[in-house]
Amino acid sequence: MKIAVVGTGYVGLVTGTCLAENGNQVVCVDIDKTKIEHMKRGRMPIYEPGLEDLFHRNIKAGRLKFTTNLSEAVDESIIIFLALPTPPNGDGAADLSYILEVAKELGPLLHQYTIIINKSTVPVGTAEKVREAIGINAKVEFDVVSNPEFLREGFAVEDFMKPERVVIGTESKKAQGILSTLYAPFVRQGNPVYFMSERSSEMTKYAANAFLAAKISFMNEIANLCELTGADVDSVRLGIGSDSRIGKRFLFPGIGYGGSCFPKDVKALQKTSKDYKYEFRLLKAVTEVNSLQKEVLFNKINSYFDSNLKGKKFALWGLAFKPDTDDIREAPALNLIDSLTKGGATVSAYDPEASDNVAKLHKNNKKLSFAETKEDALVDADALIIATEWSEFRTADFSLIKDNLKKPLIFDGRNLYELSHMKKEGFYYESIGREVIK
Repeated sequence: MKIAVVGTGYVGLVTGTCLAENGNQVVCVDIDKTKIEHMKRGRMPIYEPGLEDLFHRNIKAGRLKFTTNLSEAVDESIIIFLALPTPPNGDGAADLSYILEVAKELGPLLHQYTIIINKSTVPVGTAEKVREAIGINAKVEFDVVSNPEFLREGFAVEDFMKPERVVIGTESKKAQGILSTLYAPFVRQGNPVYFMSERSSEMTKYAANAFLAAKISFMNEIANLCELTGADVDSVRLGIGSDSRIGKRFLFPGIGYGGSCFPKDVKALQKTSKDYKYEFRLLKAVTEVNSLQKEVLFNKINSYFDSNLKGKKFALWGLAFKPDTDDIREAPALNLIDSLTKGGATVSAYDPEASDNVAKLHKNNKKLSFAETKEDALVDADALIIATEWSEFRTADFSLIKDNLKKPLIFDGRNLYELSHMKKEGFYYESIGREVIK
């Protein structure tokens, strides 16, 4: 099929590349001329494991192209994906201006029956607004469909190529038939394609992310209670995770969730609730818990040093909000950097992929520096702080850590190491929801 993808951010680029990988002719559109020229030359604008090989292969095969010309991309496409940003407004509502602006432009450009798909995360009722905006100038038949993405950063290629489920919001039989054909190669193992109304599909995306955010926040609350009662959160996690009604995933305690989805989607669902005069009390608590959880590790550090951080140096391992991505949006590490440097400390940070993004954000912060390796970050530091669970941090050379730190002192926001091993190695070790090793 001939497909246009409008927007080459994280979702748009993964969507376009993976659709091309299955033999479709895909044109990706973006208003950023520099970005488009870089991609034409084979330069990836994001880091996502496994994506770069597909990206280069499909460019070489002529199935994946890039342009700034919307008309050129739409001209022969039967399907148009809208993968545009929906950042939160001041009140938490999703900003639909990018989507609606493109929708207005699309109307006069359509020359044949076309399916316009909202791939962006959008509030309930957005499909109707897009349909109205396109319809003002459209001269041909078209359908507007909701098809939310469920891509995990770090696993996006796998999630797109082998989705657990595909959710499609449309009551058009014509659109259902075409999209069944489009997604058939991706669900050959029998994973379901769910057709539902546009509003139900839009709600499904928000409900999924809000539920996962609530699950993470619940487990962080349990971790904090474990510390007070002497229980061990790792044991509790195993005990409840084996219950099939609960499941093992999203039960790892830490220092709060971040990223592009959970924070803004929880706020957007709260705003939708408010618009319908419904008080979603649970989501209010989820937001509050997550905000407080991002301060937990700093509070441990500050307490250890008797609220006197001036002149202290900290090694910080991990900047991305999760491993296997360079995404730093709402990353807990950013809260740590702000709190530590405001307290008078300096930070030497290391991340395999996200250092450049943080450097751009903190270009005027003289108390923050970036190390080339995780070992370099340790030199003459008063303590090691772990904020992201990258695989390369899991098996550490503890003798080397000891040799470089002023004291054998670790504050671990991701519970990477076994307590018994830290005790054996002679570290002072504080983690989340577990015994303090002294």
